Amino acid sequence: MNNFFSPETIKRVIEFHGHQCPGLAVGIRASELCLNKLGHNKDSSLVAICETDMCGVDAIQFLTGCSVGKGNLLFKDHGKMVFTFFRREDGEGFRALLNPDFLEKNRAKMNRLMEVSSNGTATDEEEKQCTAVRSEVETQYLEADLEEMFILDKPQINMPRPAQILQSLNCEICGEKLMESRSRRFSGQTLCIPCFTKVEQKI
Repeated sequence: MNNFFSPETIKRVIEFHGHQCPGLAVGIRASELCLNKLGHNKDSSLVAICETDMCGVDAIQFLTGCSVGKGNLLFKDHGKMVFTFFRREDGEGFRALLNPDFLEKNRAKMNRLMEVSSNGTATDEEEKQCTAVRSEVETQYLEADLEEMFILDKPQINMPRPAQILQSLNCEICGEKLMESRSRRFSGQTLCIPCFTKVEQKI
């Protein structure tokens, strides 16, 4: 078992997320990278940018102190197992890509079994194999050498600016308030995104 985080801390991460799984383990180890290299939010101002919506994002939020509400946990829907971290004080940062060659065979087997399990075509034996290989991959992630598990590089994006308090506007169709930065102009009116989408559609 990885010993950077205590068993109690990992237990709390699992409780926060709702279950344990290989994806959560990836987030735990990405968080370890961040804390090793940049420190914790209680010591310095961190920013985390996740290019996936997988389970590990919850671990990153719990362990690094970055959160959507504070504006320092950003989600980019790229579908990539990539995590970029910055330290605001000095701009130091790094990009961590889950190494596609790491555990390649086990991950391929796990993905195949999870597919048949999720679509309801798995046999009893395949369900057992699926549970076993998921547990094995999770353990391997938690015990892996971080330099083998992740490919580290310089950030490919600039550090996001700190969250700002912006002016609130009223949508001229629904009347609800919205942030100025999320407003749209159409036919001389200020609209929220849902109302803009309704009137702007060409079909």
